[in-house]
Amino acid sequence: MQRLYDFIRRHPTGVDTFWAVILFGFSCLQIAAVADDPKQASWPVHVLVALGMATAVALRRRAPERMLLLVIAMGLVQLVLDVQPQVQDFAMLVVVYTVASAGRRWASRVALIGGVCAAPLAHVRWLQTGGANSPAEKVFFVVIMTVPFVLAWVLGDSVRTRRAYFAQLEERASRLEREREAQAKVAVAAERARIARELHDVVAHNVSVMVVQADGAAYVMDSSPDQARTALETISTTGRQALAEMRRLLGVLRTGEHQEAGEYVPQPDVEQIEELVESVRKAGLTVDFKIEGTPRPLPSGVELTAYRIVQEALTNTRKHGGPDAGASVRLVYFDDGLGLLVEDDGRGAAHEMYEDGGADGRGHGMIGMRERIGMVGGTLDAGPRPGGGFRISALLPLKPAH
Repeated sequence: MQRLYDFIRRHPTGVDTFWAVILFGFSCLQIAAVADDPKQASWPVHVLVALGMATAVALRRRAPERMLLLVIAMGLVQLVLDVQPQVQDFAMLVVVYTVASAGRRWASRVALIGGVCAAPLAHVRWLQTGGANSPAEKVFFVVIMTVPFVLAWVLGDSVRTRRAYFAQLEERASRLEREREAQAKVAVAAERARIARELHDVVAHNVSVMVVQADGAAYVMDSSPDQARTALETISTTGRQALAEMRRLLGVLRTGEHQEAGEYVPQPDVEQIEELVESVRKAGLTVDFKIEGTPRPLPSGVELTAYRIVQEALTNTRKHGGPDAGASVRLVYFDDGLGLLVEDDGRGAAHEMYEDGGADGRGHGMIGMRERIGMVGGTLDAGPRPGGGFRISALLPLKPAH
């Protein structure tokens, strides 16, 4: 049965043609039965009408509007040439249903009007003289003959409504699926950007410290072995810290099959800024660090953002400040947020480095700062400081902006 049902769905025109042949065959049998009746029209006219009705049934789904016009034309031929209603007129019900379910709106209205008018016109054309002569009986007969046409149209219109409803559900499901895919892509892009910012902060800060210490160790290797040894120890400590943070970041991308101890190191917070400043001092940069206001617990996103901003600012000071540059770091606790001020008295970065990232692709640290601050709804002001040097000022609210 399932195969037969699938075949019928794949070949609708073939199925309609089969039923059209059956309808035409029965019509021919009826035509042969009344061929000798002098009150009936000639048999070629009967055959023409039967063939037209059968054609409308066969092609009803391919061209419903045209088949409706063909059926109307055959009905008018019956009225004009006195071809009384016979079995082929069943095609009218089929075409009315088809146009109501799949045709255009104007055709559906025409089919309803034609179906309502068919029975009265037939009754007037072939008025019965016996049996149903009273007005009440005539009205009853017309109503009974009109009901099948109305039911056919109502059934077809209901099928149209149900199909439209299912199509809307499918379109909505498809739209939701596309939206989920788009949201997934956005989430993946955001996660990649976050990991890229974290890696940049880790690599830029720690590697720059290691480079500075390595250069210093190479410079004093012969004249001051103790200072060279201290620099090498700093390089080793910084390298281990960088590896631990990178394991934590890369651990986010794993599914848990190789859980290493360093993958779940806690995220840096405001309290570790002092340790960051101390490590930068050991690397040779003079830093003045102060906290104003009353320290209190902050949202984890705000604390991580504050730590990374200070880390990136001090890294930029080492990169672009030049020799003998000094820096100052201020943390200010407000009632509704946390303020950061990082300044240095060095040469400062080139304008394009903090304005738009630079044509050469550098300056990603400033871009990362703006992205981080934007994620928590804060504001950032970065640029040259009056009198020389560079200044980074940020305000991180305790509640994200809506």
